Amino acid sequence: MRTESTRPSHHQPDRFDAVIVGGSYAGLSAALQLARARRRILVIDGGQRRNRYAAASHGFLGQDGRAPGAIVAEAREQLLAYPTVHWRDGTAASASRRADGFAIGTDDGGTIAAARLVLATGVVDELPAVEGLAERWGHSVFHCPYCHGYELEEGRIGVLASSELSMHHALMLPHWGRVTLFLNDAFVPDEQQYAELAARGVAIETGRVRRLAGHATVVLDDGRQCEMDGLFTVTRTRVSSPLARQLGCAFEEGPLGAYIRTDATQETSVQGVFACGDAARATGNVALAVGDGAMAGVGAHRSMLFGQAIGDTAPVR
Repeated sequence: MRTESTRPSHHQPDRFDAVIVGGSYAGLSAALQLARARRRILVIDGGQRRNRYAAASHGFLGQDGRAPGAIVAEAREQLLAYPTVHWRDGTAASASRRADGFAIGTDDGGTIAAARLVLATGVVDELPAVEGLAERWGHSVFHCPYCHGYELEEGRIGVLASSELSMHHALMLPHWGRVTLFLNDAFVPDEQQYAELAARGVAIETGRVRRLAGHATVVLDDGRQCEMDGLFTVTRTRVSSPLARQLGCAFEEGPLGAYIRTDATQETSVQGVFACGDAARATGNVALAVGDGAMAGVGAHRSMLFGQAIGDTAPVR
């Protein structure tokens, strides 16, 4: 596969039509639309996919059950077959407006110019502080029932509470198996919530969780061990790159954390900056990220054709 570093320097444009920050599902999808519009583009990717811990990706049409890394690798190979595409392994450290577009500072001290900027940086999951959880994240501890619930074969499913939002998991997951809610001192259900849990057949453990062991065994403070086939927990998320805030993009506060506000074309509150994937959604998965990425790529291209020049007054969103 061709990357920017392997191309002769005289083939490297000093200015791109668009720079896409993030080369996972959303970024690759955005880049593909721009490549097919014969735009000169650069993808900057640090190689930190959110689902890198999972062995298989589920719920993505045509790719169900395939290894996430294999999906990305094939998509990257297909993208790099387009002659106007450049790729850079690394991170974008900074971004700023300039008269004719944007300046992107790279982790090696360089600067790249672009007419449009697509932020597909993803998010970081902030996991509950339970011993043994991080090692099992993506293997036997999950956050999305639609992505991982079916594979638990209607078995024993634990919900490790991290806040009152864990009620959502506890009430959903009986469709996928026999559910136990481990409150872990995260919140105390009220009378109505107890009634809702009982109606769904959810068992409740009120004790504090000491640690996770084995495949997905919950060890309580009183020494009891509850063997589960899988666990779900609600994480807090944060956008993994500072670029959107550096540029002054507006954010929305979602139930799991702040995300970048976008319009129907995936353009942010800053003219010429588009965002897609989990960084621009309250919640997300691979299929949604790919769809948002396609819209961001099309939106960025159409803005070059029909939009205002960078530097004009942008509409208030």
